[in-house]
Amino acid sequence: MVDLTQDEWVSKLQEDDNAVILDVRTEEEVEEGYIPNSINIDIYKGQEFINELDKLDKSKNYYVYCRSGNRSGQACALMNNMGFQEAYNLLGGFNEWEGEVAE
Repeated sequence: MVDLTQDEWVSKLQEDDNAVILDVRTEEEVEEGYIPNSINIDIYKGQEFINELDKLDKSKNYYVYCRSGNRSGQACALMNNMGFQEAYNLLGGFNEWEGEVAE
């Protein structure tokens, strides 16, 4: 797992042809806005979250965010334990996101 500032996260993401943006917030949080082209899997769903992660392509690079950076950090650590090679945590999360937002 690697913690990245927003600038580092965006810069790395733009250069990455193998990137997937993963939003681990709740559905209610997602309804308030999200980073475009992200997929949402709620980390609070416990085993269902793990089951959904298991379906993902482990050869991809995952750019993970939540509201503040805490849950996404946990998700990145979990993903590394599950065999994902590249998981990048957005420090500050969506609260501090200054990029494009979809609704």
